[in-house]
Amino acid sequence: MQLENLVLRNFRNYSELSVEFAPGVNVLLGPNAQGKTNLLEAIYVLALARSHRTNSDKDLIGWEGSEALIGGRVRKAVGDVPLELQFTKKGKKARVNHLEQAKLSQYVGHLNVVLFAPEDLDLVKGAPTVRRNFIDREFGQISPKYLYNASQYRNVLRQRNNYLRQLQTKQAKDLVYLDVLTDQLVAFGGEILLARKLLLQKLEAAAQPIHESITDGKEHLVFHYVSQVPITELADLASVNAALQEKFAQQRSRELQQGTTLVGPHRDDLQFIVNEKNVQTFGSQGQQRTTALAVKLAEIDLMKEETGEYPVLLLDDVLSELDSTRQTHLLKTIQDRVQTFITTPSLNDITRQLIKEPKIFAISAGKLTEETDG
Repeated sequence: MQLENLVLRNFRNYSELSVEFAPGVNVLLGPNAQGKTNLLEAIYVLALARSHRTNSDKDLIGWEGSEALIGGRVRKAVGDVPLELQFTKKGKKARVNHLEQAKLSQYVGHLNVVLFAPEDLDLVKGAPTVRRNFIDREFGQISPKYLYNASQYRNVLRQRNNYLRQLQTKQAKDLVYLDVLTDQLVAFGGEILLARKLLLQKLEAAAQPIHESITDGKEHLVFHYVSQVPITELADLASVNAALQEKFAQQRSRELQQGTTLVGPHRDDLQFIVNEKNVQTFGSQGQQRTTALAVKLAEIDLMKEETGEYPVLLLDDVLSELDSTRQTHLLKTIQDRVQTFITTPSLNDITRQLIKEPKIFAISAGKLTEETDG
């Protein structure tokens, strides 16, 4: 999978842009605050129809108008696929092959990306919500069913929390409606838990050899999914749903008292265990970064396994956060395999030695100029 070109109109600090990319490594070079990260964000948004930097689409629209446009042509095994997103103050429209999509779930998945930015190092040491968002974002790209269930789950969760608050403040009294919402949450939650079990097993299997290679075989990485509902190897949807229902029954009085949903995959976490120790709690910063790097690189292999094509890799100023050993492993891993976009203020000797024939763009004030690597 490759992003062959990108067209921007009034997106962030880009008033007009049309650029052709190389199938290998594309380096976006320049000082901070010139638009390097904005360009990577545009590619990310083109893939997932939402930004990783803001929850408001209005923030994506530049000052020069009332709407923004992102377009691109994706080369896949089945042929070229034109994608387009149009943002206005009222909402957004998504088009695939010039046809507007009724649902964003029908749009996401035509361009798959893996983003690795400095904040992704918080995947290990950050709060549980960071890891849950990571799981939902990445699995949603490769599984339309997961994306649908996660979206529906969030909608029902929002309704259920609102109704619990109404019950708490005596604005509502009908517990039957609460049971209806609980049943809906269980139905979507069970699907999510089973999908997470399967996909996390595959991600773990891909991450383990990468992690061992970076550490010269001295460390072994294991995933531990933390949930109120234990997911055994033999678990099926019926048993998972039954376990969820039982947990809701146990927590009913507490939920009515606190006015919020206390059970479900939105409360779960993912732990990374290295040599039988939790890296988040007991690991050094180096171990935490190695684990994060192994997991992000494993995403590439998982997406290839699940979709049949490699995703596009976005490295947003992350090389400066890695030491020479981890830089070398990262660049050797992606070479000749994955179309990659790297933002950096400058190219160091390691990068120049390891990247074969990069296409280099200098970025200044939202303008791109192709350079010759010399």
